[in-house]
Amino acid sequence: MHMMHDLYLALRRLQRASEIHAKRLGRNSGLTPIQLLILHSIKAMGEGTLGDLAKRVSVSQATLSTIIDRLEKRDLLHRIRSKSDKRKVHLALTETGLAAIQAEPALLPSEFLDNFSELPDWEQLMLLASLQRVAGLLEHGQDGIGPSALFERDHVA
Repeated sequence: MHMMHDLYLALRRLQRASEIHAKRLGRNSGLTPIQLLILHSIKAMGEGTLGDLAKRVSVSQATLSTIIDRLEKRDLLHRIRSKSDKRKVHLALTETGLAAIQAEPALLPSEFLDNFSELPDWEQLMLLASLQRVAGLLEHGQDGIGPSALFERDHVA
């Protein structure tokens, strides 16, 4: 039981640190971390569809569509209907969107990035692989509980 307690506390500390950074990011830029991740991903992908982007940022297409609507209203990106296949919609950053991601702080706190970059390569890779494994375990739980449900107050395991 002790290990499960420690595991939960470690996950909770990660969630709390992430929430604090998200609030700072929102105050400074008006963007949420997922919005910023989406903008960065669109830039990195070049031409891609909503489905491609949804897989890349790990959200459902329905959730992504809602976020894209908000970003489009703020003139940070626009949709482009494919000329070869009218069913496909591609996304492109506007000048405002490009300026936003160039002006924004990193998706992670700078102190964390500084400390992480000082670790040896093998340790960085080990931590990344471990976090990806934990995320996979949470996403594919046998009882259907998703990552967000893990931290809900009323959730009883």
